[in-house]
Order: sequence, then structure tokens, then C-alpha cells
Amino acid sequence: MQKSITVAVRPEVLKWLRESAGWKVEEASKRLGITVEAFLEVESGKRNPSLKQLKILSAAYKRPLASFLLSKPKAEKPLPKDYRFLPNREGIFDRKTILAVRKSRSLQDIGKELSLNIRYDTEPKVERVGLSADPNDIAAKHRQIFSLDWEKQRKFKDAYKMFGYLRDLLEDMNILVFQFSMPIEDARGFALCDEAPAVIVVNSKDSIEARLFTLMHEFGHVLLGETVIDIPEGSFGTRNEIERWCNAFASSFLLPAEIAENLFREKRSVLTDTETLNTLSRKYKVSKAALLVKMRDLNYISKQEFEGVLDRYVLKVGTKKIKTEKRPISSSPDKRCVSEVGNKFVSLVANNFDKKFITYTDALSYLSIKSRNLDKVLAKAKK
Repeated sequence: MQKSITVAVRPEVLKWLRESAGWKVEEASKRLGITVEAFLEVESGKRNPSLKQLKILSAAYKRPLASFLLSKPKAEKPLPKDYRFLPNREGIFDRKTILAVRKSRSLQDIGKELSLNIRYDTEPKVERVGLSADPNDIAAKHRQIFSLDWEKQRKFKDAYKMFGYLRDLLEDMNILVFQFSMPIEDARGFALCDEAPAVIVVNSKDSIEARLFTLMHEFGHVLLGETVIDIPEGSFGTRNEIERWCNAFASSFLLPAEIAENLFREKRSVLTDTETLNTLSRKYKVSKAALLVKMRDLNYISKQEFEGVLDRYVLKVGTKKIKTEKRPISSSPDKRCVSEVGNKFVSLVANNFDKKFITYTDALSYLSIKSRNLDKVLAKAKK
């Protein structure tokens, strides 16, 4: 029988790779098919792992095999500030969420390098604000900047079209917008503003109306210069000043008070009926939770009524009872790629590839696609 090849790996590197990927000892040992005690012997350096075991862990941790041969753990940026307000979960994230953050960080660094190659500016084209600024005034200002009047908003075919419109404008401001899948009960979005270009990530599993709210909520964090991860619609009742500001900004941007007044006045007697909320949400591309918040803020419903109806539509902190998006982001690999990383990032890759700053293999790697789909993806780029 052929003896398995073993590899000397530093214990601190093994532990770092596991913990940074969000894996528990019990989970990792089960994946390897060994006991917890045997796994701890490997991770403590008492015995070397086999090459086969490292390949299994490499796939599980989503790390290249070469990572296990490092002499010491690699310095990485910390996870975003945790504004999710989950009980007993502060700083503790699902491994899919950790992977989404790690991937976004990697694409942020790649985006910066690609931009510098072709002499593109990376600093966000936004005017930073402070918490003392009125979120309603800032929202009104940005509706003007985005040329978004109520007639245009109403005429979007659906919320997907409006999301695409706003996403393109944000990307023109040097803000990369990604859509990645994470457990919705763990995170609905995050913003990375400590490096340029800034990054906004929304959860692709969420309903499109909720994604729209998250998009603008995270844009609020960009305006404030905050790197955070949160559950925007799960924080309507929070006392946190920053989350309250971003929620107010997103709500006012998507549904200005003067417009909301006209809508609510007409349907005052049936405002919280399911049919009314469904109609308003679909027609005006605003989530039901955001509609209810605006109704409460404008005194069209009481606090008690608001809390009672909101339970139907908002994730209860610490639970998993929430509807996920039924419609997939897209079917084909090329469309899925553009939907995930956005036109801006694809355009950066396309321009660098055309100018021979990156190789064919680089382009495939950066876009996480197979060779047969590359031409289709690059053709979609807005160069």
C-alpha cells in the first residue's frame, strides 16, 4: 500500500486558516472524517496533515493550497464593524458571510490595481457628511444628483430596473457594487470605505425591494465614511445613531415625505392591508418595511400598529423566518457574473485585458468564470 504524503504546516497557520474561514473544530474534523481529538493533534502540530487532507481543507476554507505553506498567518484587514445587533452574535458571522467579505476585499484590491493601470481615479466621487447633517436633506440632494424624480421612479418597469439604474450611477461615482449570497438572517449588506474604491455589497438572496433599501442604506454609510456590516431593515427600532441616520436617508431617498403624504392620504383607511402594501411596494419599488416606517414617521399609523404589522415583513433579530428571493439573479454564467460584480468591475477587467496589462488567465480568475464565457462577459462591459 502506498504511504500517504504528509506536509509540515505551522500550527498557527492551520488555526488561522480555519478561524478566518469561520469553521469550528468540530466541523473541520467532520469534513476530514477524523475525530476532534485527531484534528486537534494536527492543528497543534503534534502530527503533520496529509496532502489529501490539506486539499480537502483548501476547498472547504476557500483558500489556495499554497496558503497552508505560509511561515506565519497573513495580515488581513479586520471584518467590518458589526452593526447587526444580533443577541450573543456580536462579531460572530456565518462562514458564507465571511467568504463574501473576503471576496469583496479581494475584488476591492484588484479593482484598485486595475484602475491605476489605466489611470482611472479610485476615490469615491461623493461629498462626505456627518451625523449632524439632516438625512432628509441629503436624500433630496442625491435624488437631484441622480436625476431621480417621482415620475421616472414610477415608470421603471420593475424594482430590478431601478436597482440597475442606481447601481450604474453609484459605480460612476467610483463605488463598486457587488451582489453576493449570504444567509439573510446573518447579514443583508455591508460597506467597505476604508480603502478606495469604496464597495457596497447587497445580499443577492434578498427580495429586490429589500435590496434597493440596503443599497441606499449602505450608500449612507459611504457618505459617512463607515465600514460596517448590518441588517438594515432589521434595525428600524435601533437606538444606534448611525443606523438610524442611514435608515432615514434610505427611506427618504426612496420615498420622499411629500410624495408619501399624497400616497398615504389617498389610502388612509386601508394603509396596512396586505393588498395595499403589496401594490405600493410593487408600483413604487419600495419595500413594505420601508413603507411602514414612513407611515409611522408621518403619523399615519400608531407605534403599536406599526410594530404589529412590521412583524409580517421584517426579519426578527435572532430568527431565520424570512422570505428569500424566488427569482434567481440570472440563469446564464455570463449574466450571473455581471450581476454579481457589476458593469464597472467587468469594464476594468476588459480595459486591462485589451491593453495587455493582465493575461487571459488573470481575467478568468478576477471574474471567476470559465473560458467559454469570457467573451460574452467582456462584451457586456461598458468600456
